[in-house]
Amino acid sequence: MSTQDRRPGEDRETELAIVRRAYAKHVVANADVDDARVEAALAAVRPEKIHWAGPWPVKRGPHRYVPTPSDDPVYLYQDALVGIIPERSLNNGQPWLHALLIAAAAPRPGEHVVHIGAGVGYFTAILAHMVGESGRVTAIEFDGGLADRLAANFAGQPNVRALQGDGAQIAFDSADVIYVNAGVTRPADTWLDRLNDGGRLILPLTSDKGFEENPENIPIERRGAVFRFERRGNEFLAKWISAVAIFPCEGARDAACERALAAAFEKGGWERVTRLYRRGDLPDDQCWLNAPDWALAYA
Repeated sequence: MSTQDRRPGEDRETELAIVRRAYAKHVVANADVDDARVEAALAAVRPEKIHWAGPWPVKRGPHRYVPTPSDDPVYLYQDALVGIIPERSLNNGQPWLHALLIAAAAPRPGEHVVHIGAGVGYFTAILAHMVGESGRVTAIEFDGGLADRLAANFAGQPNVRALQGDGAQIAFDSADVIYVNAGVTRPADTWLDRLNDGGRLILPLTSDKGFEENPENIPIERRGAVFRFERRGNEFLAKWISAVAIFPCEGARDAACERALAAAFEKGGWERVTRLYRRGDLPDDQCWLNAPDWALAYA
């Protein structure tokens, strides 16, 4: 078909596909990630199908959102935070950070991914693209309004199941990847119990300074950290991925672990963590974090 024979809508779809490919390359470059599958998923998923009608609120400062100039989808193809409940500073997530974390999770075709804190589902769609029709995603969202939007976004898509509830308590089938998109103070027992052998848990651990309000100007490295845990039998290998400031997770925070995290962030050394233990009786000098019944240790 020649250019002259194309209909206007076809030209527009071709243009948007080109812009999405450029967006995907930009995001993975910002994340310093060399992962063709992550890049392909970012280029394939259309965020305007997830975020519904524009204009869309894009974050431009600590407490400032600016609407996109119009409802042209091209304005969503940028490495920026899109507000899903702006009045609560609840956003869809920074694309470059998710590219980094999804690459670390390495979801493969045919696997089962559990996405906790799925919001309206943009990164759920990325994960679903990566596991393919032979795989599946269970997307869990605590907020009722967002959960309704999440379910509507994936109605009729057989490899995505959307649920409303507490991601630390709700039942789900055993998983190859558990991808948590909210700040917790400890790994929930159900996440560790339901992780398959060889499965990966992506987990943001945050202190009480781990979200937006930071009057003491504490560096982000001392506010939150994302770890990758991989199950090997009854052992859990651990690796620090990134510093993080992220919305707190309902149902997965407690005061004792928050204090233990604050002490761990204060002393530093998170990058040396190699193991998660489901007990708290290890010597302090072996641990980055030593909580009442779990620990993150150096060996």
